[in-house]
Amino acid sequence: MGSVNADLVVGVERRPSAGETVLGSDLVTYPGGKGANQAVAAARLGGRVGILGRVGDDGHGELLRGSLAGAGVDLGHLTVTPGPTGVALITVDPDGDNSIIVSPGANARLLPPDVERARAMLAGASVVSFQLEIPIETVEAAARTAADAGARVVLNLSPPAPLPGGLAELCDPLVVNEHEAAFLLGHRGEPAVLAKELLGRGPRSVLVTLGADGALVADASGVTAVASPRVEAVDTTGAGDAFTAALCLRLARGDALADAARYAARVGAAAVRRPGAQSSFPGADEELPA
Repeated sequence: MGSVNADLVVGVERRPSAGETVLGSDLVTYPGGKGANQAVAAARLGGRVGILGRVGDDGHGELLRGSLAGAGVDLGHLTVTPGPTGVALITVDPDGDNSIIVSPGANARLLPPDVERARAMLAGASVVSFQLEIPIETVEAAARTAADAGARVVLNLSPPAPLPGGLAELCDPLVVNEHEAAFLLGHRGEPAVLAKELLGRGPRSVLVTLGADGALVADASGVTAVASPRVEAVDTTGAGDAFTAALCLRLARGDALADAARYAARVGAAAVRRPGAQSSFPGADEELPA
């Protein structure tokens, strides 16, 4: 459940400072949005996936519906809303690092009544993945519905926002990068320390992603480091979504959290080797970096 966006991507030699103009490459439009990215990535890896979201009645909405359907995602609860589809404005530098501004569009209109209409789909899921490019009250309502039905709730706290205590307690795991962890805690620190402190805030488990350095898994048994394969990065857009999707897929199949994270790190590494978000995600038969 989450955002469905068109990604408008420009390559730049360097990202501009405040008040500065730089020239970039030709504009390229890719299907994206954290919710749609995770749905497509999990479906390509062989998962049975449905999405709860909204798109506008514009060309971007048509592009996104086509991309999701092409990956095999169930669109029964992807509603078309009058107005614009969500858009992400993305700059990518020569090292593959990106900066992103999101205009929510139809994503902002995904509201608790949508959750009620999708109750059967949420109740039938093994794992439900959430992000925060949609209203947080909608995330809370859906996470509670899913958890009450026995589904495992995975929340990727991106973009970062204050986390209501009732929602935190449903997360298994809460997935954050180092910046998002620092936002929640109000300070920076060693990743392992941050992971333990976050675990004390209520989630059932925590996963801190570290980019090329892998991830840390924290639960009642302690903190486990997960390494990432070393690859040459072309574009990091969508890598975190590929990671989370792979994590959810393996959790749905019964893997322990650390084992699921090891697989997810390989999928995330595979995704940075090609440009774009959904266009970079590996298929089930693709050999992953070791």
